[in-house]
Formats: sequence, structure tokens, C-alpha cells
Amino acid sequence: MLSVSTAETPGHGARGPLAARDRWVVIATYALVGAANQMLWLTFTPITTPAARHYGVSAGDIGWLAEIFPLLYVLLAAPAAALLDRWFRPALAVGAVLTALGGVLRLGGDTFGWALAGQALIAVAQPLILNAVTGLSSGYLSPRSRPVGIAIGSAGIFLGMLLSLALGSAIGGAHLHTLLVIDAAFGVGSTAAMLIAFALSPRMTVSGDVTGLFGLRAVWREPGIRRLAMISFVGFGLFVALTTWLQTLLKPDGISASTAGWVLVGAVVAGVVGSVLLPPAVIRSRQDHLLFRAAGIGTCGACVLFALWNWVPAVAAAAAVIGFLMLAALPVILEISERRAGAAGTSATALIWLSGNAGGIVIAILVQIVVHQPVVAFLLMAAIAAVVLRFVWHGSLADLPAGEAPGAPAVP
Repeated sequence: MLSVSTAETPGHGARGPLAARDRWVVIATYALVGAANQMLWLTFTPITTPAARHYGVSAGDIGWLAEIFPLLYVLLAAPAAALLDRWFRPALAVGAVLTALGGVLRLGGDTFGWALAGQALIAVAQPLILNAVTGLSSGYLSPRSRPVGIAIGSAGIFLGMLLSLALGSAIGGAHLHTLLVIDAAFGVGSTAAMLIAFALSPRMTVSGDVTGLFGLRAVWREPGIRRLAMISFVGFGLFVALTTWLQTLLKPDGISASTAGWVLVGAVVAGVVGSVLLPPAVIRSRQDHLLFRAAGIGTCGACVLFALWNWVPAVAAAAAVIGFLMLAALPVILEISERRAGAAGTSATALIWLSGNAGGIVIAILVQIVVHQPVVAFLLMAAIAAVVLRFVWHGSLADLPAGEAPGAPAVP
């Protein structure tokens, strides 16, 4: 693994605060910005049909308002990592401002074109925000506090998903403008809070040792990070596929779209709780492999249950198990990858998110192919969940012997 320098010259040292004490206010306001970005991303997901009617377009067109996010993330992951490595706080601030501007832009003309333009800005901001979760904790928290900081930052991301699903279900498409105003206000308020927290906190040194496409290729050579990326591909991809298609897959069993929406809300609530409670203890005890196993087995079993039993309480309980374990695994993956990467931490975080978004695209498309055969779709997702077990059966990934260091020169 990379060794971490303590130099404070920008571009050559490890990230670190210029003050000795933890800066929890920075972490908290970042969590709000992450929540805002995710909330604006998923605004139209629970109200696809009413939004299509409001804008006079097809449901497929509305789907693009969410689908452009993973597509742009895959394209922008490397440039975002490079910007954060060189100019961490300014790049993160730009991401927050773009999120706020995107939320306001959607109010511009009450047309699909304005909505798409706003979503595009928010999608460009997403990798700048998500890739910063480990670096910010590394820069403003002591090593002992960093697992908790990463967990809080990740919980903010999941909180945004929850707010989007809950607000969409509660307000509905009949009051779309009101929903967009609430989203915009939250985006502007959270951005202002984080910028104020930055102004009142010490500067960060940054690590510019490994950036851009080279950085992603370099951290991929580290065996532990490579395994974590594969787990993210499967785990995050499955969660995206479930949130995308669960309502459609449950409809033939007589479960209404509204009920399925609240099942998803329950899953994300469980995920927020799990992502706060489990990661610090798991990381301290180096039991990450047990959490990953539980997530793989739990998700596999839940998908089998979805295929065979349509009793709503059982479906809701199974979805909550997926959310609790699967979302709790993400902060653990991010923390271990950042620790193994050392000075290339931002590139490692970018690789984890890139893998997760790519998994979301691939697995959602696979499920879409068989979406009119719910039993087949759920059993397919169960089989994919079982793939996680291949990577986590032999002990903690935090203790996996280091291979080629992420910052080392490429080997021909």
C-alpha cells in the first residue's frame, strides 16, 4: 500500500487539516450536500407517470432524467478524481454549487427541457460530491474518527434517496412544482451551509500524487481494492436495479405502486440506520468479510422470497434486510479502499463509485430484459447477489496482503 506523507505542500502531501481537532460541522454539512444531490437525482423516480403527463412527454423520456446520472458518472469519474486530488475543497464546492444551480434551473420554464438541463448540471456535480466522502473525513477527522465520518457522509447520501422517495410518495405528481421548489430550497440551503463551514475551518492539504485515468488504473492493481470494486459493482448495482424495477416486478402479484414505493422507503430507512450503526464497529473489529457475506446471503434470500411469496409484510421485511446490510456495506468498502490506497485515496473512492454505477447500468439492463417475468428477474438478482460470496470467504479484505502499490509506476 502507499505510504502517507505528512508534508503540507499542496500537491505532494497526504490530505490533512491544519488544526488538531475534529471538524464535525464540515462532515455534517457535506452529508447534507450529498443528500441534496441524491434527492434531486431521484426526484422523478417515484412519480414517473404523473411527471410525463405534466411535461407532455413519454415515461421513457422521464426515465432519462435519472438514467443520465450513472452514464455521466462513468464518463466523469476520472476527471472528477483529478480535480479533487489537485484542488479538493474548490472542486467539492463547485459540485455543491452545481447541485444547487441545477435544482433552481429545473424551475426555470416548467418544461421538460428545463428539467433535463437542471438534471444534467446535478449529474455533472455528482462525481465531485460522491468521490469526496473519504477524502473529507481524512482531511478533517483524526484516524480514530474517520470510520464514523465516512459512515455519516454515506448516510447523508442514503438520506437523500429516502427524502426523494418519501416526498414523491407524499406530495405526488399532482403538485410537481411544489416538489421542485422544496428540492431547490434544500439544495441551496445545504450548499450555503457547507460553504460557510469551509470558510470557518482550516484549509486542507491535498494529495496530487495519483490522479485521473492513471490513478484509477493504478489503484485497480491493488488486489484488495480490486475485490472491493467488484463487491461494489454487484452490491450497488443490485440496489439500483431493485429501486428501479421493484414496483414493476411486484405489480403482477397485486402489490400497488404506492405500496411498493413505501416498501422502498422502508428499505432505505433501514439502510440509513445500518450505515450509521454497523460500519464503525465492523471496521474496528476487522469483520468486514462477515458483513459482506451477510449482505450477499441476505440479498440472495430476499430475492428468492420476492419470487415465491407476495405477502406484503414479508416483502417489506425482506427489502429492509437488503437495505440494512447492503447500504451498511458501502461505508466499509469506502473506508478500507481509502486506507489501502493511502495518498491515492480519492482515486480509490472514484473507482468504487465508478464500479457501483457501472453495476447499476449493467444489472438494471439485465433485469429489464426479463422484467415481464418477475420470478425469473428475482431469481436472476438472487444469483447475482451470490457472486459477492466469491470475493469475501477468506477473511478481512483490510488484512489482504498488499500487491503492487497504487502509486507505483506501471509495469509493462
